[in-house]
Amino acid sequence: MSQDPLSQQAWQWLGRELDRWSNAGLRAQFWWRDDDASDSSEALDRLLQLAEERQVPLALAVIPARLQPGLVDSLKNQGLITVLQHGYAHANHAAAGQRKLELGGRLPGDRIASELRLGRQTLALEFGECFVAALVPPWNRIDGAAIEALPELGFSGISTMKARRAAYPAPGLLQVNTHLDPINWRHDSGFLGVYPAIAILVQHLVARRSGYRDIDEPSGILSHHMVQNDATWRFLDNLLQFLSAHPAADFIDARDIWRPRDVSRRGAEDAASAEDNKLIP
Repeated sequence: MSQDPLSQQAWQWLGRELDRWSNAGLRAQFWWRDDDASDSSEALDRLLQLAEERQVPLALAVIPARLQPGLVDSLKNQGLITVLQHGYAHANHAAAGQRKLELGGRLPGDRIASELRLGRQTLALEFGECFVAALVPPWNRIDGAAIEALPELGFSGISTMKARRAAYPAPGLLQVNTHLDPINWRHDSGFLGVYPAIAILVQHLVARRSGYRDIDEPSGILSHHMVQNDATWRFLDNLLQFLSAHPAADFIDARDIWRPRDVSRRGAEDAASAEDNKLIP
C-alpha cells in the first residue's frame, strides 16, 4: 500500500469505521461489480487473476450484443464469477439534451423490451448457472417505464450507481447498487486517488450504520477492467485485500444477493415506484 501520510490516514479511517461495525455487533457486506465485458483480453485475465488471488466473488456485467466466444471460454470453471446483463448493445439512444442513455430516450419501449429479452436469453444460454438475471443499465441510467417492465422480462434485479432510493423500484425487482467507482472519468479516466476513493466508501458505510441509508444494501465496488490504469489496479487490489482481512467485512456473491425471495414483506418505502424518478442515476 502507498506510504504517503494522506493515504495512510485514509486506510486508518476505513479501519476505524469497520471497527465501529464490529463493536456494534454488525457485519458490513460488500460486493464487487465490473462493467463492459464482451471479450477475452489481457485486462480480463488480470481481473480474473485478482479475483482468484483475493478470493473475492466478482459480478461481471456483460454486453450481450457484443459477446464474443473468447469471453465465454475465459469464464469456464471460474467459480467466483457471476454474469450480469449490461444492457443490450451499450448504444446511446439519448434524446436531445439527455445524458448518455441506452434504455430510454429515443428508443421505443417495445424495442427496449425485445432487446433486453434477447440479451437475457443469450447470456442465460451461454453462461448457464453463472448468469444472474439482474440488469446493469449502461451508464447506470434507465427510463422509469423500462424499470417497471423488467420483472415481466424475467429480471429479478437491477444495479445502478449510488445509494438506492428503494430496495424494490418495481414489484419483485431488487435493486443493489455500486457506490465506489475509483476512476476519475472527468480527468483522462485516471485514478481518483486513495483518500477521495476511500472517503466515498466510508461515507456510505457511516450512512448505513447510522440508518441514514439502507443498512441492508451492501456497499458496492465498481471497476472497469478495460480502462483502468495501473494506479487504479493497485488501489483495487489493496482495497480487496484490506476488506478481506477485516473481521467485520464480508464479500457477498451476486447469486446470494439476487436469490429468489418473498418480497411481500417489504415496507411501503420499498414499494416506491420509478415514477418518482424518470431516470434513476
